[in-house]
Amino acid sequence: MTSFKPLVFSGVQPTGNLHLGNYLGAIKRFVALQAEHACIYCVVDLHAITVWQDPVELERATREVTAAFLAAGIDPKKNIVFNQSRVPQHAELAWVFNCIARMGWLNRMTQFKEKAGKDRENAS
Repeated sequence: MTSFKPLVFSGVQPTGNLHLGNYLGAIKRFVALQAEHACIYCVVDLHAITVWQDPVELERATREVTAAFLAAGIDPKKNIVFNQSRVPQHAELAWVFNCIARMGWLNRMTQFKEKAGKDRENAS
């Protein structure tokens, strides 16, 4: 009988500098999960640009988060580690969702509410 290996998918936005809280709260757990799970870890740089980002700083932070994954012990030979912006299908799918998403749906999403704040009607 074939055994099932659970799949973990998680993404980290490259905003701000990495700190001990990032390591203890997420990255350390990511390393531990790879022993028992198939893992896909993504640096979600496209998610980060839903609010203004300095392009040079975003590029630096994206490299830093990717390097932190590897330095902490995430094995790219056993897991998938990638940057979201390097997969064009993410932007293509976002275009489709943008065409069909309604404000009522968005207003029920915690992430949208947090990012849009008080100016929800003008949020991107």
